[in-house]
Amino acid sequence: MSKYKVDITGINTSQLKVLTQDQQKDLFEKLKNGDQSAKVKIAEGNLKLVLSILKRYANQKYNMDDLFQVGCIGLMKAIDNFDTNYGVMFSTYAVPLILGEVKRYVRDNTSIRVSRSTRDLAYKIIKYKDEYVTLNGSTPSSEQIAKALDVEEYEISNALDSLKDPMSIFEPIYNDGGDTIYLLDQIADKKEKSQDKDMLISLRKALSQIKQREKEVLLSRYIIGKTQMEIAQSLDISQAQVSRIEKNAISNIKRLIK
Repeated sequence: MSKYKVDITGINTSQLKVLTQDQQKDLFEKLKNGDQSAKVKIAEGNLKLVLSILKRYANQKYNMDDLFQVGCIGLMKAIDNFDTNYGVMFSTYAVPLILGEVKRYVRDNTSIRVSRSTRDLAYKIIKYKDEYVTLNGSTPSSEQIAKALDVEEYEISNALDSLKDPMSIFEPIYNDGGDTIYLLDQIADKKEKSQDKDMLISLRKALSQIKQREKEVLLSRYIIGKTQMEIAQSLDISQAQVSRIEKNAISNIKRLIK
């Protein structure tokens, strides 16, 4: 097993070279001036970057040779599109592209299928976030992304969730040295527990009776998935105020349901 816990056929991963920042900068300058051999050297000097990303898949049932090739495709795309004028490290720029290629391959080769429109939106979101971070040095909020891509905020979280790897129902989620608790143990049996329709009706009625701002905060927190800080920024109030509004909203909902 290699240092990176990834075995690639025909490659001694422990002997792969890593470029220094100065070497990388010099090679990109040569590539910019038309020296194509510099492109090969940059790629060879960043193969360990690809391996470091593949570590998370090492203990899963994937062909690591295939994933390595896919990761290298992402690496080459990063090299072709990297602009030294932005003043960011190449690895910072390359990791999302490499990981994106690997995740796309894994997703397209599993039994769980995500709609084409959702996948396309997820790719657009990732691209927009990468470009925004490069230009502004910070991560855009869900509201900014939704506005830029002309979609609803809840679609942002749904699309990004589609990129997550599926989890086995036999995944251990707790073990204190005794009996292991698996994800399966925490899944409700819908055959035995029917949904409480009366409770849903009461909840909807309660939501229509609380203050509009309280409703907005609850929807942002528990439907869209925003953090309190993100909500505070969008409403131009403090996080402490958001916390109070959220607590009051939940208390009012409980009171109205009773």
